[in-house]
Amino acid sequence: MAFEGLADRLQSTIKKMTGKGKVSEQDVKVMAREVRLALLEADVNFKVVKEFVNNIRTRAVGAEVMESLTPGQQVIKIVKEELTALMGGEQSKIAVADRPPTVIMMVGLQGAGKTTTTGKLANLLRKKHNRKPLLVAADVYRPAAVDQLKTVGKQLNIPVFEKGTDANPVEIANEAIQYAKEEHLDYVIIDTAGRLHIDTDLMDELYQIKQNLSPDEIFLVVDSMTGQDAVNVAENFNEQLDITGVILTKLDGDTRGGAALSIKSVTNKPIKFIGMGEKLDQLEDFHPDRMASRILGMGDVLSLIEKAEATIDEKKAKELEDKMRSASFDFDDFLEQMEQVRSMGPLDELLSLLPGANKMKGLKNVQLDDKQLVHVEAIIKSMTKQERKDPSLMNPSRKKRIAQGSGRPIAEVNRLIKQFNEMRKMMKQMSGMTGGKKGKRRKGFNFPMM
Repeated sequence: MAFEGLADRLQSTIKKMTGKGKVSEQDVKVMAREVRLALLEADVNFKVVKEFVNNIRTRAVGAEVMESLTPGQQVIKIVKEELTALMGGEQSKIAVADRPPTVIMMVGLQGAGKTTTTGKLANLLRKKHNRKPLLVAADVYRPAAVDQLKTVGKQLNIPVFEKGTDANPVEIANEAIQYAKEEHLDYVIIDTAGRLHIDTDLMDELYQIKQNLSPDEIFLVVDSMTGQDAVNVAENFNEQLDITGVILTKLDGDTRGGAALSIKSVTNKPIKFIGMGEKLDQLEDFHPDRMASRILGMGDVLSLIEKAEATIDEKKAKELEDKMRSASFDFDDFLEQMEQVRSMGPLDELLSLLPGANKMKGLKNVQLDDKQLVHVEAIIKSMTKQERKDPSLMNPSRKKRIAQGSGRPIAEVNRLIKQFNEMRKMMKQMSGMTGGKKGKRRKGFNFPMM
């Protein structure tokens, strides 16, 4: 996961400060040195590191900390605030033109995931902001780019404007904008040409498109896996095009996080979105404060809630809640709720959003494999309808048949049935304790019991 190494180092460092009744300048000096090393190892720009550490050191030896009753907690607060400021301070929202359509240029080098990200952005605008986007295939030099965008558009059921590979990119973009006006579409997202490296021809063409279209946004798509190279690319594109924001891809991978922590300071342009997976729904708004909380092990409950609200059907969640309270929850309900959890993303990613999850006993070194959910699904689907409704029917012969049908060991079948029965028993006890009264629940969020 992104930031894992940095998060471990920073959390270990500031943990030493939390229990202190008094913080000395020497304590701050030691902490600052360890923070500096952690950031440099995470491939953060050395100038950014220097300024960041100086800010923490200055604030940590001030009255804000030295005269506090809980100096350790004040230090953590300072580190979180400085991390948040480093990544932009607050969320930078996408532009909306006074008169539609809003025009967005997507720029970047080949291999950063620009074309796929173009589709992801259109999907996000449609689902989260209820907009009607148009995808524009303006990369005429790589035939596969046009075909790829058409494939993405078909998968998302979002229109794609293209004129093949013989037309001029500026003409394509202008005609696409006119088409969007006629069709009353809200956003025009232009997938421009990329190169393996920055060259004069690439920048000249992008500059011409910018001059002709006067886009509302110019988003640079960069691969966060490339570390400082991503920062250098961002700096070059910004000098030539004056970009309005950055989209970081592959932030779910084994990246050290240096790009995310350096780009805003180096370019003075915000990170607008982050790609957290390969699927077309795995693009998120970037919230500096939430990311700072994740890095420091404070979790990100707001993002977790948003994921749930975006994927879990409110009516079904209410029905499942009623079944839980009445202890009539069965294997079919369990399977349905498991599917809702899977739709929210990988299990380890969801777990990382919970405050302190990385420190929970027994969870630190657990490998959360989503294949385990596939095995559970296979076991449940190997049961008859009657067995799913009434687990008490299970006897050795039935369990043996289910094990054979699912291709899983009988011990695994026994374990699932036992855990399910224990869960139902717990639900019944909880229902009795609350006297059947229903507590308030945030709309759209009923995190599945797994």
